[in-house]
Amino acid sequence: MSEITPEVVAAHGLTMDEWAHAVELLGRQPNRTELGIFSVMWSEHCSYKSSKKWLKTLPTTAPWVICGPGENAGVIDIGDGQAIIFKMESHNHPSFIEPYQGAATGVGGILRDVFTMGARPIANMNALRFGSPDHPKTRHLVSGVVAGIGGYGNCVGVPTIGGETNFHASYNGNILVNAMTVGLAPTDRIFYSAAVGIGNPVVYVGSKTGRDGIHGATMASAEFSEDSEEKRPTVQVGDPFTEKLLIEACLELMATDAIVAIQDMGAAGLTSSSFEMASKGETGIEMDLDAVPCREPGMTPYEIMLSESQERMLMVLKPGREDLARSIFEKWELDFAIVGHLTNSGRMVLTKSGTVVADLPIAPLAAASPEYDRPWVSPARQPVVPAEQVPETDPATALRALLACPDLASRRWIWEQYDHMVMGDTMIRPGGDASMVRIHGTKKALAVTTDCTPRYCLADPMEGGRQAVAEAYRNITATGALPLAVTDNLNFGNPQKPEIMGQIVEAIQGMGEACRALDFPVVSGNVSLYNETNGQPILPTPAIGAVGLLADATLAVTVPFKAEGEAILLLGETTGWLGQSLYLRELHGREEGAPPPVDLAAERRIGDFVRAQIGKRRLTACHDLSDGGLLVAAAEMAMASGVGARLDSQSGIAPHAWAFGEDQARYLVTLPAAQAEALLAEAKTAAIPCARIGTTGGTVLTLDGKVLASVAEMKSLNEAWLPGYMSKAAAH
Repeated sequence: MSEITPEVVAAHGLTMDEWAHAVELLGRQPNRTELGIFSVMWSEHCSYKSSKKWLKTLPTTAPWVICGPGENAGVIDIGDGQAIIFKMESHNHPSFIEPYQGAATGVGGILRDVFTMGARPIANMNALRFGSPDHPKTRHLVSGVVAGIGGYGNCVGVPTIGGETNFHASYNGNILVNAMTVGLAPTDRIFYSAAVGIGNPVVYVGSKTGRDGIHGATMASAEFSEDSEEKRPTVQVGDPFTEKLLIEACLELMATDAIVAIQDMGAAGLTSSSFEMASKGETGIEMDLDAVPCREPGMTPYEIMLSESQERMLMVLKPGREDLARSIFEKWELDFAIVGHLTNSGRMVLTKSGTVVADLPIAPLAAASPEYDRPWVSPARQPVVPAEQVPETDPATALRALLACPDLASRRWIWEQYDHMVMGDTMIRPGGDASMVRIHGTKKALAVTTDCTPRYCLADPMEGGRQAVAEAYRNITATGALPLAVTDNLNFGNPQKPEIMGQIVEAIQGMGEACRALDFPVVSGNVSLYNETNGQPILPTPAIGAVGLLADATLAVTVPFKAEGEAILLLGETTGWLGQSLYLRELHGREEGAPPPVDLAAERRIGDFVRAQIGKRRLTACHDLSDGGLLVAAAEMAMASGVGARLDSQSGIAPHAWAFGEDQARYLVTLPAAQAEALLAEAKTAAIPCARIGTTGGTVLTLDGKVLASVAEMKSLNEAWLPGYMSKAAAH
């Protein structure tokens, strides 16, 4: 076996201090297989060594939380003996290198995280960030990622019901692909990963192990450079048809009493799944690598343990249940192999051809991985940009430009490639504030959203962290659902740079504040660091996935105007905040200023008020205000319905700031005109800022009597950009 040199250690992503710690733990120098195991278990991707200290500060409990962070996914109680299991996870680096398979296997991995806990997946979401539209790779990456998400989700038969997509030059060399899955399980049939029961069999099921994905976790914990294309072998290859079989086989076995513990093989494959299960159960494992089903001949212990081949699970079964389990997996034409058993040694002992090839203590690798308190500096805050310092552009010109810009253009081209109606329970389709699925066979519905405004996070990470949570809360509230819990996907650059570590720390602090104030605990999540290329970091992107419950699905409210002659009311305070606004960036080329402040008490008070009004069936439409401000929100409601509106601006605020400012904690709502005064009076009593700003009707959008655009023209502008942009790819 070749000598392990400092260069070999560095190639495995370990520092010399970490290597010295590994040698000390073992009392000898690890062999090559053991080095590989240390490298993946102590990678940023698997150990969270730079972020653990700060993640522990997030609120993770509530009366409805069954299981918070630490398992495959988070679990919340939605009543009637039902639980929702959900998580969001990144597949950024693989998707940049091989966009179709990177995105497809991202979907496959997050599905396994959810069904491994006993849930049938009922919805997928995604949060995508691509580089500048004029970058030569962007079209290719958009095309591949969208096709990969659609190809996997559609084949496996789980609806992709929504998400978000942004473009920014900071993602030119490092796109973000964050995938989220939501599943439904009985509260008394939730499965965990702690391996217990000395002597119990350890079983491998699913697909065979190949050489794809080896060192995927290590690759995902390093910056990109010019040679990133050479990392293609570290991208896994997915098979959604096998995944569908695996879902059905696992759920069938879960209906019996055979399973003691179960874990999917995600990042670091057989290594992480076996070590995590044994660590949580405080047991040891003896594993015979000759028993592992392999796709390719001559695979080494190193390759078998580090492969990230897809559609594989590891289980601990009750003794005597092996034949039952085998019959189920063979019925579904999946591999089934008893590969080992639990011991009381606290060690992972791997053999091949009768020889011990690795012998490692489990607890230090899994639980005592490095935890760093990295130096950090608070990022410089950008000054407030007063509205009077922003030139006034004709509102009709500005609105047209914003509706057609890459960040606000319709995403129809994307979501039409996803089967968002499969399973027959999708109530609110992609394109709204939050998407919604009915809980099959009940009156209940679940609202799901993903949110983040990275430009706010760059300008002020703490405010940006608060805003990401607050916007998720608003999007769920706008449907009438009660926001229940959050999963996060923290995407940042190199944590060894104090300014990047400062972004991480402050974004988490802001998220924590918002989650506590809104009673919106974090129950699962993922951290993706080193999102840099040649030293250039991405915008800090703490993506928030969230779910909320609507007890009566017939109460659901959507974005489109519903009828002519209804009153349009604006809830929440408008100051005309233009710093970091899309108006400032798209119309004046200025990506600057402090982001809009988030008043968490106001978010909660106004959110509670909006849900109460929806609960009384008073509101006919509701839309939260975010990118582009009030005029863009009104245009979106008009475009979604084909019904125009007449708007009147409020005095005391510069017209362009009133129209396009991005103040937070605001909603546009409609209701029958005869009920408007009663709602205004109720809002006043509740100290909720509320103003009637217009009336629905006609086929145009007017402001203060001036026609801005027809609904048809706005829709045409909004829907043309993305198909037009992507068709140029075909032309090339």
